[in-house]
Amino acid sequence: MMPADGDNMPQRRRGRPRIRRRLSENGLFRCYGPRCRIPVELEAVILLPEEIEVIRLIDLEGLEQEEAATFLGVSRRTVWKDLHDARRKIADALVNGKIINIAGCVREGGNECPKND
Repeated sequence: MMPADGDNMPQRRRGRPRIRRRLSENGLFRCYGPRCRIPVELEAVILLPEEIEVIRLIDLEGLEQEEAATFLGVSRRTVWKDLHDARRKIADALVNGKIINIAGCVREGGNECPKND
């Protein structure tokens, strides 16, 4: 049974639960935003740490999807999905001037994201 609009019931995810990925140790995550027009409340996209890692491995390091899958400890299909989702979110942020929030970002030398100050 589907909850009616306005019900505050958490939605269940369909399919299998997310597989835990192995991430590199140098992942200090930060948030990014446009430098021109900065309204008070700007829309944002949220990138997951595993999406940043797969972008780093494939687009920056030049690994093939199979190699990235082995490094992350997941299937090639999972890597493809994470890569596709990350690229779509980044393109949306760049084209539409949105902030890119990284889930779990930390301030260098501290434990909190600077946006929470």
